[in-house]
Amino acid sequence: MFDNFKQKESSNPVMRSVSREATKQEQLNTLEAGLDRVQERPMTVTGAINKTLMLTFLMLITAAYGFSNPSPLVMWGGAIGGLIMVLVGSFKPKTAVWSAPAYALFEGLFVGAISAMYAYMFDGILIQAVSLTIGVLLAMLALYQTGLIKVTQKFRSGIMMATGAVLIFYVATFALSFFGINLPFFDGGMMSIGISCVVLAIASLNLLLDFDNFEKGAAQGLPARYEWVFAMGLLVTLVWIYVEILRLLSYLSRD
Repeated sequence: MFDNFKQKESSNPVMRSVSREATKQEQLNTLEAGLDRVQERPMTVTGAINKTLMLTFLMLITAAYGFSNPSPLVMWGGAIGGLIMVLVGSFKPKTAVWSAPAYALFEGLFVGAISAMYAYMFDGILIQAVSLTIGVLLAMLALYQTGLIKVTQKFRSGIMMATGAVLIFYVATFALSFFGINLPFFDGGMMSIGISCVVLAIASLNLLLDFDNFEKGAAQGLPARYEWVFAMGLLVTLVWIYVEILRLLSYLSRD
């Protein structure tokens, strides 16, 4: 009886057409899923490191331009453009394949322009800042690799909260400056030096989270696009450390 019903149902040309379309769609979905699996290979630590080196190279290219042609437009344009690209890449990881390189190019303009500003005011500060930034990177990498500082969930939450507090502090200070209110935190005094040291310590500890992201992302088999996301995150931290070292050295260099 049911066999007869199926035969009658399949004899309907409309039903046959619908059935064929459904089969085609199912095959298409299966093919697309297979292609996604092929295209989205799992991320690796080596892949994330390579992406970091690529982004650093791109940043240095535009940093050279920003250093040779410093201006408020170049500096703030690079900073704002970089911020936008970070937000895009963080909230939409699929875009990281182009938003991460775009971030590096924008951020290079900012880094180059602000470096030129400090170099003009303080002789030899750039060599010191670059050397100290590399030193901080290597030191934190050694601490992470040896396990002297373990990135637990509690540790991660604490660093993220501290980072958020620093961000709020900087945004509030920047906003108040538009109303002529200048807080005594950036005048080069002992309080400024102390705050800068605390911020630098928080920025440095963020490197541990970046290293951990590389390993956890690979262990969890995240898609390869996260190599770009985590590489961009590491570069953000390094730029933050570099700028904070520039600020601290400028305080220490004042008479």
